[in-house]
Amino acid sequence: MFAESAKSAAKPAAEPTLETLPNPVVRYFAATRPAFLSVTLVSCLIGLSTARFGGFPLQIDKALATIFFALLAHGGINVINDYYDAQNGSDAANRERIFPFTGGSRFIQNGVLSQRRMGIFGYAQIFVVMLAGLWLMRVSGPELLWIGLVGLFVGWAYSAPPLQLMCRGWGEPAIVAGWTLIAAGADFVQRGQVALLPWLAGLPFALLVANILYINQFPDRQADASAGKRTLVVRLGPESASWGCLLIALCSYAAILLLVARNILPIYAAAGAFALPFSFTAARELIAHANTPALLPGAIKRTIIAANASGLLLALGLALAAPSL
Repeated sequence: MFAESAKSAAKPAAEPTLETLPNPVVRYFAATRPAFLSVTLVSCLIGLSTARFGGFPLQIDKALATIFFALLAHGGINVINDYYDAQNGSDAANRERIFPFTGGSRFIQNGVLSQRRMGIFGYAQIFVVMLAGLWLMRVSGPELLWIGLVGLFVGWAYSAPPLQLMCRGWGEPAIVAGWTLIAAGADFVQRGQVALLPWLAGLPFALLVANILYINQFPDRQADASAGKRTLVVRLGPESASWGCLLIALCSYAAILLLVARNILPIYAAAGAFALPFSFTAARELIAHANTPALLPGAIKRTIIAANASGLLLALGLALAAPSL
């Protein structure tokens, strides 16, 4: 019965092929992995909510532009990550992947787009985002330039040589920095000045986003190791590393409650900790099955749900506590 359960859990979702994506517009859009861009939308909402909580009226046009170009940047970084994972061979070597969560988009490996086209497409998106950032900087303030450049640099350095932060065990800190910067940038566009609150409010959510990348390393461990990617899971081994998922989650929820207790965040923001059961059950399942990637889809899904739910509840709590204008 256990073998049948494992076989069922391991059944992959249908991977993309050229036949299933004949429309070039749909094909390129799908290459950005749009289903996973929700964490960037949530991070933007946290930043918009901190600005609103700080007494700044929501400027809809700037907010929509911020969200759109943040999503475009995330999509571009996803494509670039696929491009460099094709270069180092980790995606091609991945036999234990859980599609669509791990092992890349499979666009290059399945012949949907060539490696060269993926590279051009990814960098083209980043170029458009940089141009848009110059406009947003004009309507908000020059400090946005540095927030945006650092964010793009971290996203690029995550997978691109020579830094390849994910290959050196620095992938999770890079993700925490990147998604904290998104919240800070969204706040700055509204506020027009640097404030501490979006950095503090964005950090717990960014930790949960990092947890998604962390748990995804377990099915990818063998392929990563064969390609020389020294991720934390490769370095620590699955049994020891499995406790990291719980530790990261607990740090996130503890940070939310501490910020509320110190009156930095409003009491409503404590709702962000309500996602703890999703994180806890996912971590428990990971600890039990760290050496059996085929049994981890449920844990991966709950880790994604935890991040999005916590961030949305945190943003809603900030918005509800915002002063009337």
